[in-house]
Amino acid sequence: MKKFTIAALITAGLVSSGSVLAAGDAKAGQTKAATCIACHGPDGNSIAPNFPNLAGQGEAYMVKQLQDFKSGKRKDATMTAMVMALDEQGMKDVAAFYATQPLKPGQADPKQVDKGRLIYKGGIADVGVPACMGCHGPTGAGNPSAKFPQLNSQKAAYLEKQLKDFREAAINPNQDEKPTGRDNDPSFMMRNAVKHMNDYEIKAVAQYIQGLQP
Repeated sequence: MKKFTIAALITAGLVSSGSVLAAGDAKAGQTKAATCIACHGPDGNSIAPNFPNLAGQGEAYMVKQLQDFKSGKRKDATMTAMVMALDEQGMKDVAAFYATQPLKPGQADPKQVDKGRLIYKGGIADVGVPACMGCHGPTGAGNPSAKFPQLNSQKAAYLEKQLKDFREAAINPNQDEKPTGRDNDPSFMMRNAVKHMNDYEIKAVAQYIQGLQP
């Protein structure tokens, strides 16, 4: 029971806090997402390794991330500038549009899949790293009702950066001195999950996730 409880606290992202009811208009969102195309592609499937796929992502999770970029809870110079023109309804509309788009499958580096699979499905017990699938599911589909994001076929380079940013925020909690960390996860979920992972382990699990099929 304890192992399951710990595992259920993870979210790569990637998780949001608060109660957000996303009720967007996907058609309106397609128009409002015109400025997002350069980084995330016309349908939410990014062509660049460092920009995340948004296709098929949960609406409520995306709305919360946009809110956090706008408020400064999540830090990224490009995204902060992009969301300033969006009001609350605009955020919901953009999220609704991307949520309806089909996600294209990714491919993992076969040399790192075995190690990544072990971490994703079983964690790293010796250092208290919980299994990723506890929150994101065995196929990486996430849990929209809990606002745990979809991870399958996500860009490995993007995932690596997010996991390292969570780790940095855990190790260096003073964000005034270390502004590159990410700390918009509730109750330190992701920070606690990754703080004892090394670079090799992060890279391996990111590659495994990139290969999970939608």
